Amino acid sequence: MTLQIELSGVNKYYGAFHALKNIDLSIKKGTFVALVGPSGCGKSTLLRSLAGLETISGGDMRIAGKLMNGVPPRKRDVAMVFQSYALYPHMTVEENLTYSLRIRGVKKAEARKAAEEVAATTGLSQLMKRYPRELSGGQRQRVAMSRAIIRDPQAFLFDEPLSNLDAALRVHMRKEIRSLHDRLHATSVYVTHDQIEAMTMADHVVVMKDGVIEQQGSPIELYDAPVNRFVAGFIGSPAMNFVPAIVGDDGLHLSLQFGAGLAAGNLRLNQPLKPGSRILAGIRPEHIQLTEAGKGQFSLPVAVVETTGSATFITTATTPEISMVVQGRSNVKSGEQVGFAIDPALVHLFDETTGKRI
Repeated sequence: MTLQIELSGVNKYYGAFHALKNIDLSIKKGTFVALVGPSGCGKSTLLRSLAGLETISGGDMRIAGKLMNGVPPRKRDVAMVFQSYALYPHMTVEENLTYSLRIRGVKKAEARKAAEEVAATTGLSQLMKRYPRELSGGQRQRVAMSRAIIRDPQAFLFDEPLSNLDAALRVHMRKEIRSLHDRLHATSVYVTHDQIEAMTMADHVVVMKDGVIEQQGSPIELYDAPVNRFVAGFIGSPAMNFVPAIVGDDGLHLSLQFGAGLAAGNLRLNQPLKPGSRILAGIRPEHIQLTEAGKGQFSLPVAVVETTGSATFITTATTPEISMVVQGRSNVKSGEQVGFAIDPALVHLFDETTGKRI
């Protein structure tokens, strides 16, 4: 498959601050890529660099095979959708859609026809004569996306486009954006701090931290085999539990340390490790099973029980806290002692010092 976007050794400095550090990233044509990470990790800087809104300090950047170093935004043939919609308030929906075509010299009738076709795709046909102030947040975001689509660009760049919407509308718009991507066979780069958005929408997820790509791959690859503690803790909701542990004298058992005054839980390892070594055991909340007290691999006191109806979230009174998810409802009460069981095959092991996967 043809590469649509190629970044090789890309660096970006703001004075002495190194915002992007030797970024290598290849995006195939038609792929939906999500850039995720905490605030300040460099994901928006990377997106703005692709758009030409930031000038890279080093490395090469290609779009559709053409070198983009120093090329101004208007000549990059990419379309950007912003968090703030960035619509022209004095123009109707139709005028907002046709503006980019009109300034390129496209005839008025041809531009209107293109706008009608895009509006039919995005569900805006009945809103063409309205102004942005007369639209809901979801409708404004659809106008912003439609304005990008009408340009038929080499790539779509989304900068946290759903951050201003309420929770229900975000879920709805996630489906709309992904559906549009599939219908258009587009190449999309989507920046978000919400890893659920990334996991549900993207073909390829890029996890960033401090200007570096920590890991990239399919959502399932990142979920099943995170390369370090940071990625493991960032991907998945609720977040992964990290428990200090000591490898037993036989090298085949792991003693989980739950804090002072609490019995250690023992797990059998699937691979031998150095006896006596200290590591971190990563356990996803959804991989812990609830049992009767004394019948699991370990028993712990419960601190908090939260019920949503479809699932129950249980947090233990330990240091560190252990979170688990029970599908459906549970009779467990705060202050009770309950048993927990863990499948050793689902436990992730990390070096206590470096945080790297073992």
